[in-house]
Amino acid sequence: MTMNQTVLGFDYGTKSIGVAVGQSITASASPLLALKAQDGIPNWDEIEKLIKEWQPDLVVVGLPLNMDGTEQDITQRAKKFANRISGRFGVKVLTQDERLTTADAKARLFELGGYKALTKGQVDAVSAVLIIESYFENQYD
Repeated sequence: MTMNQTVLGFDYGTKSIGVAVGQSITASASPLLALKAQDGIPNWDEIEKLIKEWQPDLVVVGLPLNMDGTEQDITQRAKKFANRISGRFGVKVLTQDERLTTADAKARLFELGGYKALTKGQVDAVSAVLIIESYFENQYD
């Protein structure tokens, strides 16, 4: 892995897409925001702004799988979203298994602020953090 890569992470969903940014040098990430989506279609202008602002070396899109590793309906849509980011913006895009990230994100937020911290947007953005962090962890396995 190249030293100090900037990584943009997306937690794809049909109504909301969580976004986080990470740095490989610290192997950590921070939540940015959740973008609204209409039946899985984001506002591509908002994604373009994020790509221009953060200039990521890599984009990691969470891949929703069933617990047994099989694909679910949304898996193909997340792959298509990843392919569109690559095609539109010419950035390297990888997918990362995101099983359990939503539950982990809720647990992390609850520890920080109780129930009031569990807004959908925050959960999605923290899920994107966990997607980036699990990508970093897999780089060192």
